[in-house]
Amino acid sequence: MRSPSATPRPPRRAPRGRADRASADCYDGGFLRAALPPLPSDRRRRLAEAAGVLPAEVALHVERSLDSLALAAIGAGADPARVLNHVEHNLAVEGAHDLDPAAFAELVAMETGGELTATQVKQVLADMVTTGRGPRDIASERGFEAMDTSELDAALDAVIAEFSDDWAAFCAADDPGKRKKLTGFFTGKVMAATQGRADGRAVGEALARRAAG
Repeated sequence: MRSPSATPRPPRRAPRGRADRASADCYDGGFLRAALPPLPSDRRRRLAEAAGVLPAEVALHVERSLDSLALAAIGAGADPARVLNHVEHNLAVEGAHDLDPAAFAELVAMETGGELTATQVKQVLADMVTTGRGPRDIASERGFEAMDTSELDAALDAVIAEFSDDWAAFCAADDPGKRKKLTGFFTGKVMAATQGRADGRAVGEALARRAAG
């Protein structure tokens, strides 16, 4: 007979079954997976899907940890190709991680809408990173605006007249390498004449049209 003063034994717990252990393991594993940051491969896949490119094409963006910025800008409606291009070529600088995605998307929209040239966009973007200001304020302060066709044509006329021999060589060039070199020459002259306001791509297209006809 047990003494009344003896300490009662705690009730024995039934052994946990396999199903209970599996459920707990799944919960613990799922919790840990949710708590961990996404893997680089997952980040590449997500950005590639948003931009419509292959994961290998956004490896550098993820490596620089600028994929979140790119995703947010694309999500805000910015052209994916221009976003990826700027992140790769123009945002390998200190402070790029703090760039406001909405302001970045607005700048890309100004570029694709023809409000700013590629050269102007690059300068505005650099100012945005260092100052945190919006693209329209910076562009207005710098006096940036897109050139109309007549103004570009006038600049081309002046440059072609000044470098008539080079223009003749450009029109007669059959070698792609020589044509490319002369395109760069004339584009540089037009950019200088317009104080960087001309769009280099538009200049190249105008040169090709004139040479063809």
